[in-house]
Amino acid sequence: MSLDDPLPARILTVANQKGGVGKTTTAINLGTALAAIGEEVLLIDLDPQGNASTGLGIEHRSRRVSTADVLTGRAPLGDAIIDTSVPRLALAPSTLDLLGVELEISQDPERAVKLKKALQELASGGSARRFSYVLIDCPPSLNLLTINALTAAHAVVVPLQCEFFALEGLSQLLKTVEQVRSTLNPALVIQGIVLTMFDPRNKLSGQVVADVREFMGTKVYETIIPRNVRLSEAPSYGKPALLYDLKCTGSQAYLKLASELIQRERSEHARDFAALS
Repeated sequence: MSLDDPLPARILTVANQKGGVGKTTTAINLGTALAAIGEEVLLIDLDPQGNASTGLGIEHRSRRVSTADVLTGRAPLGDAIIDTSVPRLALAPSTLDLLGVELEISQDPERAVKLKKALQELASGGSARRFSYVLIDCPPSLNLLTINALTAAHAVVVPLQCEFFALEGLSQLLKTVEQVRSTLNPALVIQGIVLTMFDPRNKLSGQVVADVREFMGTKVYETIIPRNVRLSEAPSYGKPALLYDLKCTGSQAYLKLASELIQRERSEHARDFAALS
């Protein structure tokens, strides 16, 4: 199989090397929101902590085949995929076995393209289920797991907490994206930056929003995710916030974000089509 073979659907990596920025919350709730508006979505949990799997209510005993098995070649991606309680949202779960994957594949010449090849095999395997979006939840670090996710993706969604050091962390991630683009994935782009944990009562939050918009321009989504207790509570019940409390401000924000993301995708496709015409 060639690395130039087509990939399934649109593959978006949700990445930020900083922890506590709402990365997994964004992956879970954006995936749920996309499914809620009719998209077929696959969420790939590439974080050894497995928070996306737990947040979707998948117990450890149900994770018989994990993304660690996929990356090490012990199982195809299709065998890892399981349904969740959210209609049209499937999951490839994570286990702590992912902690040893980097060492296990470190000497393999194709170590950075393991996930990409697994996705290509899924696309060409004749599966009855076709996904329109694949979301990849990364660990909060720039390691080989994250490199695999960036190499496999069409674009990156960057959750950015409205805090003092937000731009510093963003700069580090942008450098990594540029490195991956120059060596492994020339087509990789930033799909958008989503500002999270916004507190309108905090002047610093407003200043961060202004600074990030000045620095990144239209790459920043118009939708801002507020700091919301219901978003924080939902994972402990094994549910996305949209199932836990659809009417809370956090859930409504993620529905708006999903709509904005799809509009961006359509606009980009229209531009690409016009360029080829």
